[in-house]
Amino acid sequence: MELYVLFGSFVFLLLIGTPVAFCLGVSSFATIAYLGLPPVVVFQRLNSGVSVFALMAIPFFIYAGDLMVRGDIARRLVALAGAFVGHFRGGLGQVNVLSSVMFGGVSGSAAADASAVGGLMVPQMKARGYGVDYAVNITVTSSIIALMLPPSHNMIIYSIAAGGKISIADLFTAGILPGLLLALSLMIAAYVVARRRGYPTDPFPGFAAMGALFVSAAPGLILVAIIFGGVRSGIFTASESSNIAVVYALLVTFFVYRSLSFRDFIEATFAAVRTTAMVLMVIGCAAAFGWLLAYTRVPAMMVSALQNVSDNPIVILLLLNVVLLILGTFMDMSPLIVITTPIFLPVAMAFGVDPVHFGVILILNLGIGLCTPPVGAVLFVGCAVGRIPIWDAVRTIWPFYGAAFATLMLVTYIPALSLWLPSLFR
Repeated sequence: MELYVLFGSFVFLLLIGTPVAFCLGVSSFATIAYLGLPPVVVFQRLNSGVSVFALMAIPFFIYAGDLMVRGDIARRLVALAGAFVGHFRGGLGQVNVLSSVMFGGVSGSAAADASAVGGLMVPQMKARGYGVDYAVNITVTSSIIALMLPPSHNMIIYSIAAGGKISIADLFTAGILPGLLLALSLMIAAYVVARRRGYPTDPFPGFAAMGALFVSAAPGLILVAIIFGGVRSGIFTASESSNIAVVYALLVTFFVYRSLSFRDFIEATFAAVRTTAMVLMVIGCAAAFGWLLAYTRVPAMMVSALQNVSDNPIVILLLLNVVLLILGTFMDMSPLIVITTPIFLPVAMAFGVDPVHFGVILILNLGIGLCTPPVGAVLFVGCAVGRIPIWDAVRTIWPFYGAAFATLMLVTYIPALSLWLPSLFR
């Protein structure tokens, strides 16, 4: 009966439009009261959920990404991407995807990527005769590449939700090949759609121009090397690297690019504080919710139920993907990571799935959910940037959904895509 109270109250609050953090907190209180446990347990679990040192990395990575967004780095990366792939069929579509790869390694945020890269690319694509739906669809789906590449703060949330025993460095490394594979899949889809619609190409700018653009964008790209190289080599932790990222972002935008005004600095600071407060509130309330899931033995029951369905790992992984894809259409990513990890990670491990591999599957899966209605946050951002109704974008987004889903299946059933690169550093 306690599970009916926990999930029933959560779903009811979610349906009436209550913010996710309050849905998690109130449903946890209701279940604690039903079980006759002291209400202070909820506050204890909330406090323990946010009192994790590794969480310090999240606000600083968010802050560094926001500084880079406002500090002209996005424009330089887009220009560099244009020099590399702009001469392919549907060149600006290819530029959009490659820009997301480069900027994703700086921001680690899908929403920031959709806003920054989309804000630059969508108007250019519309002016050059590309369909606005095409421009928005590429912007939205390619933005989830940022979730796979370091410094993805969602990887950090997954590590903490899994009990803090999974190496953040391994997770950062494991997402690189799947992220690049997703980019390749989306570029193929963009080429096919562009060829069918007859979109133009841009002339090749020449190697001299490419070199100049690379030098211009290099200070921003170096940030990726600092974050990944420092964490992977053990020189500093993810939390320490996030602080270094902020200092480096300030130095680059203030003294190298000289593009960050004092007003931009203040706005970036407040934006990072607001985002951090929302994320940590969700994580804290989800920690209490997750403790109740463990207390009521939901993970064990889930393992038993799926074992009764099938003992084939291929079938089980397909079922997990379907459930996560459905959940991702209704909830935002951060709370879903914290809620679903304690439930599904034991199931995956019971069928022989490495926790690092499952983390990549989870992040990519829920990233696709950010691009789907009715609660696709990144889809909303892309449509707002392109000034297009959501339905007009969704009607033609299917080739890009197909590319993302194909990548998800490859990542799910070929563990080496996630585990080979981390194994080289052990």
